[in-house]
Amino acid sequence: MDIWTRSRDFQALSIRDLLEAREAYHVHLAHLENVFATAIGRYLIRRKDPDAKDPYASNRHRYEPRTLRNTCVRKWSWPCVVVFVTEWKEKSKFSNKPHDIVPPLLYLPDGRVIPTCVVVAERDMQAQPPSVPPVFPSDLLGGGYPVFTDVQGQAHLGSLGCLVTDGDSTYALTNKHVAGPIGREAYTIVAGSRQRIGTSAGKEIGNRPFADVYLGWPGAHSVLNLDIGLVHVDDVTRWTAQVYRIGELGPIWDLHTNSFNLDMIGCPVVASGAASGRIEGQIQALFFRHKTIGGTDYVSDFLIGPREGQQSVGTKHGDSGTIWFEDNNLTFEEAKAQQKAGKRAKLYRPFAIQWGAQTLLTGGPGSSSEYALATALSTVCRELEVEIIPSWNVGQPETWGAVGHFKVGSLGCEFIGDAKLGNLFMLNQQNIGVSDKVLSEGLPPYKRGAFVPLADVADFVWRSSRKLDASNHFADMDQEATEGLFKGQTLLSLTKGKPNNVDPQVWNDFYESLGEKKRGALPFRVWEMYDFMVDFAEKRDLLQFLCVGGLMAHYVGDACQPLHVSRFHHGVHKDDEEEAGVHSAYETNMLNSHAVEMIAAIAKARKRMNGPKPVTGGGQAAAVATVELMRRTIDRLDPLEIVNFFNHHPGRGRLDKMWDEFGERTAECLVDGAMTLAAIWEGAWKRGSKNPASVKLPKKPFDGKKQLMPLYNDRDFVPSFKLQDTVRKGDRLVAKES
Repeated sequence: MDIWTRSRDFQALSIRDLLEAREAYHVHLAHLENVFATAIGRYLIRRKDPDAKDPYASNRHRYEPRTLRNTCVRKWSWPCVVVFVTEWKEKSKFSNKPHDIVPPLLYLPDGRVIPTCVVVAERDMQAQPPSVPPVFPSDLLGGGYPVFTDVQGQAHLGSLGCLVTDGDSTYALTNKHVAGPIGREAYTIVAGSRQRIGTSAGKEIGNRPFADVYLGWPGAHSVLNLDIGLVHVDDVTRWTAQVYRIGELGPIWDLHTNSFNLDMIGCPVVASGAASGRIEGQIQALFFRHKTIGGTDYVSDFLIGPREGQQSVGTKHGDSGTIWFEDNNLTFEEAKAQQKAGKRAKLYRPFAIQWGAQTLLTGGPGSSSEYALATALSTVCRELEVEIIPSWNVGQPETWGAVGHFKVGSLGCEFIGDAKLGNLFMLNQQNIGVSDKVLSEGLPPYKRGAFVPLADVADFVWRSSRKLDASNHFADMDQEATEGLFKGQTLLSLTKGKPNNVDPQVWNDFYESLGEKKRGALPFRVWEMYDFMVDFAEKRDLLQFLCVGGLMAHYVGDACQPLHVSRFHHGVHKDDEEEAGVHSAYETNMLNSHAVEMIAAIAKARKRMNGPKPVTGGGQAAAVATVELMRRTIDRLDPLEIVNFFNHHPGRGRLDKMWDEFGERTAECLVDGAMTLAAIWEGAWKRGSKNPASVKLPKKPFDGKKQLMPLYNDRDFVPSFKLQDTVRKGDRLVAKES
């Protein structure tokens, strides 16, 4: 090659290059009678070829048919378009039809050249014998279990993938063709017994235009197979977020146009199907175009095949809905042994959900192998607007579980000293929180459009509709400055005995010295709301006064949660995926599973505790009271103690052990929060009401759906903004002018 000829560096080719080449030659390849499918990936080298061991070896071209069974992928394998043909023919056999030869190179108008890799494989049309699901002995349900639905006298069988949530309800992820239309009953098999697990949610996705899912990539005539459905679970307490034979889930791989890469080819992956049990394989190819009907091509994100030395993936009918994970290179027995020894194994990271399979003859008759077809899990979560629940019965990540928030809000109503104000709040206690009976029996799902008791609106509603409110839920009071003006100081030391330092300017200066952009503003949210309550008390607007007070319950509830006021909120080691689960394990899962014990512990704690006096000194005084609550919370229950205990007690019994260790002190934190909340409410009432004796109370509770819900859905009602955008104007807090 001379200096005037453009060089070919196939290793520099991207996924986009390969997709554009396949799209440009689509019509040509589709009309070759020998071609039945295409994909993109890396060049498959025959294991007997010299370059299977040496990238610089010569004599690379053998005439032995290239199959999925006799080939391998190496680091030096070229990016290419993989072309699957039904019959291997030498070039001499095409003398009469040279136009039927698959071109070895695809030329694009701008000069790019993309190689093709021809592989012989044929669909095995022989019917596979029905699979018999393995025995599932435990009634603790989770991913990897079977799911059945009855359709026209026959059972549709699939696998439960994992638990997901839309913020309101908890669902089991599976395939659309298994879940079916809304209301269809779904069952599983436990110890040989058929048990109902829930009903189809009617939330499903079918095929999507390829170009819509992967913006900027070519595929005008292609659709992506999704086939995903949700089962609304009846009783979430029966479920675990662990996948059977896999264990706890790590963070999902976020796959999109900027994160897909060809290094995935050959990556070892693992799954647990209801029909097949634990199955292992490797990613064989990407964007497998497996059929064409009516001018439309059907594409699967992943073609998952057997690993080197294996004949088949082993997937069977009934595995649809199975979640695939990046393999952590530990056997199931090794992972169990590590867990038993108290060691933390690397968690499996989910990346795809299986929707189908193909059996291919990879070396002639009798050489059939199963291949799994799967869709990127991140695409599924985006399209369905759900998130994976990574650990035991989690509802909302990074929140003081709804049980805690509702209890603080409802309990606060019982601590108000002023008789008239107490009557108003007790009349609306169920608008602010929920009853102990409901907490004991399990919280109902809050569907979109339904009224949410005010104490958890900030999580259930505003986390979606008010993104700026996120910084108002926390403040890392124990974060120490290591240099500058505040060296050696924390927000705890900075505010101890110095109420004037509870000021947005001081806190912004402190965060600035840390270089911290995520600035917790929890006490200032209480300050802002206190001032609004005073305003509404002056106007005798009891509806808006009570609404703001109920919404404030959420933030005061956060202030009495140890992991919301500490830099250890997700553990000590930021890169430890399992340790990050301490947040949800303590604040949500522990209380969800011990709600009855929590109610009893609170009843005992309130008898021995005294609350602060009404906070009548203005908004800043309310913020100071919140800071002091945070200080007492850390003194009572050290966040680092929770993290260390979590790390040293892995396994299923962890939540019970955490309750035994921390239950009594957690109850005290909740009571302290409720008492402080009542003091702030009462202080705002006394400060704003000029003649409270003349105020007439309503005779019945406010209507949550018609009166309170329109208020909290109005973004201008008690608006949210970041601490960076907060300034003090007189005695009030306002948004900084842009």
